[in-house]
Order: sequence, then structure tokens, then C-alpha cells
Amino acid sequence: MLNRTALEALTRHPLPFLASAWPWRGAAYLAASAVPGVAAGLTVAAVASGTLVSPALGVVAGLAALALACLLIAPYERLRLRLVDVVPVPGAPHRRWREAGLAVMTLLVLWWIDLIMLAFTIGGPLVLALSPVLQGELAPIVGVASTVAGLLLLPVAAYTITAWAGARGAMARAILAPAQSELTEVLRSRARLVDAFEMERRRIERDLHDGAQQRLVSLSMSLGIAGLDLPEGSEAARLIRLAHDEAKQALAELRELIRGVHSQVLTDRGLAAAVQDVAGRSPVPVDVDVDVPGRLPAPVEVTAYYVVSEALANLAKHSGATRGAVTGRIERGTLVVEVHDDGVGGADPGRGTGLTGLADRLAVVEGRLSLSSPPGGPTRLRAEIPC
Repeated sequence: MLNRTALEALTRHPLPFLASAWPWRGAAYLAASAVPGVAAGLTVAAVASGTLVSPALGVVAGLAALALACLLIAPYERLRLRLVDVVPVPGAPHRRWREAGLAVMTLLVLWWIDLIMLAFTIGGPLVLALSPVLQGELAPIVGVASTVAGLLLLPVAAYTITAWAGARGAMARAILAPAQSELTEVLRSRARLVDAFEMERRRIERDLHDGAQQRLVSLSMSLGIAGLDLPEGSEAARLIRLAHDEAKQALAELRELIRGVHSQVLTDRGLAAAVQDVAGRSPVPVDVDVDVPGRLPAPVEVTAYYVVSEALANLAKHSGATRGAVTGRIERGTLVVEVHDDGVGGADPGRGTGLTGLADRLAVVEGRLSLSSPPGGPTRLRAEIPC
């Protein structure tokens, strides 16, 4: 198992943990606090040298030294965090105040706590282990016992160092990159992926519409014209007629595929017309009552259309319904779309009916999906999408 942080490494079995590099990385992370310690010492020296001239100059020199130290310590903290947290924390302009706050905390308090923790945690077991050498007058049995105790405490020191370094790293990450900002970046990334996917769908639809469909139309017309010049009832006429029918069937299937890839009706006429179109092609009769004022934002319309299309596909395949209905309204700035049927119910997201995909698609636009489908029916699916 790969561990990203020192705290995750602590959950491993003792022998693999002690044999890993994590205790050494934790010790290096704590020892690296000597650099902020030097910066703090230089800041104090600047204050003292300025005070020798005048108190005001000492204050100015101290503030200037503190500001300079903060500018240097913030990127240093991000750099050394990689010792206990392998996921990098990139700098961001909106986190400058957080970085400055962490730098001030490190300069004033945290650096000497880290060094004291490291010194006592390692120094105690080492002093015990080397006590026979350091104090030659000890009795042999006392020296042996002290050495054994020191050696036994070294694994404890490894856990202590790693735990403290991991906690310090977790605190630094929480300040430099709060979880909410990381979640926001994930949501933005997912939204960008969905937008890119939608653009690709439109490109494929356009290529099929302007390319393959036009060629099939031309082929169908050519076959129809060729059939007019052949004697009625001849074998050639029969074959041309058969090819003409196959071309028309392929053209119909291609048009259906194009509608599934991207609805041109949605682009040209909006959500209400697109829902009417997809409901009209459903094998189960569907009543449509979608009343929205004008055009909605493109992501809202695309997501709502996707939800309705998938819901009607599930209705036709799995519900056993004799009739369905789609309604759509704007309620307090939120588009509310409901799809219900008189089928057998029992819809379950865990059975692979596409409901989980619908919920994920809605989450991208901060929407919400709710489902009521008791055994025996009816089924009611409700999607809420902020506009």
C-alpha cells in the first residue's frame, strides 16, 4: 500500500513502518525547523541592532526583518511539507495571508517546539543506550539494562517523531490548502471535463449531420433515380429497391443516433421543444408539461435534457409502464423537472439503471436528484437544477 502522508504511514504494521523511510522523513521535517529558527534569530538581531540606535529604528528594523522572513518561510514550508505529505501544495494568490500567518506561527512558536520534540525524543533513548560509555562508573547490570531500555525506546521514538511530524504537516496543509479550496478545484475540474465532453458531442453530431448523413441522403436519391430507369419486375430493379430501402433504414438509424449524441432541437428551440421531441419518440406514451420562461443557461438546459432522456429510456426499458409524464417549472430560481410513470416501481440506483450517472451529472451543476419508486409503483424522479 502506498502512503501519501506520515499519518497514513502510521497505520502500517510495525515492521514495515520501522523499515520504511517515514521515520527518517519525519525527523528531517522536524530538523528542518532549524532554518526558521535561524530566521527568527536574525529578526531578533535586527531588532536589537536597531534599538541600539533608537527604539523607533528597532521597531522598523524588526518589522522589515519579519516581513522578509515571512516571504522566505512560506515557500520553504510548502517545500519541506513534501517530506511528510507527498502531494504538492502549489502557491495561490488568494492564500497569501494564510501563508503569512503560517510563517509568523513558525517563526514565533513552532520552530522551537519542533526542535525540542526532536531533541527529547531522540536524545532520551540515545542517552540511555550510551550511558555505559558516558558514565563508566555504572554497575555492569545497570549499564546493560540502560542500554536495552534505550534500544527498546528507539522504535517508540520513531512513532513519536512520525506522529508529531505528520500532525504538523497536516496542520500546515490545512492552512496552506484548506479542504474546501481543494474541493472547489475538484468541482471546477469536473465541470471543465463535462464542458469538454459536451463540446466533443456537438462536434461529433455536426460531423455526422454534415458528413455521413448527407452522403446517405445522396446515396438514397441516386438509388431511387436508378430504380426508375430499370424495367419493372426485373432482378436488377428488385436489388436496387432493396438497396434503396436499406439506405433509407440506415439514414433513419443515423438520424436517431445524431439525436442521441446531441439534440439539435435543444440548441435551436430550447428545453421545452427538446423534451417534446424526445417524448414523441418514446415507445411509451408520455405527457409533457414543460413551461419555462425563454431560454435557460446552456449547462442547465443540457443537463435537464440529459436527465429527461435517460429517465425516459429507463421508463421504456425497465418500468413496465403504460404511460408517463414529464413536467418542468422554475421555482425560486431553480429548474424543477419531474418524470413519473405508472409502472411497477422498485427502481434501484445500485442495479445499473443509470441513476448514479444522473446524480453525478447533476452534481456538476450543483443540482440534486431525488427518487421515489416503491415496489408496485408509481415511480417519480425529481431533478432540481439551480439557474
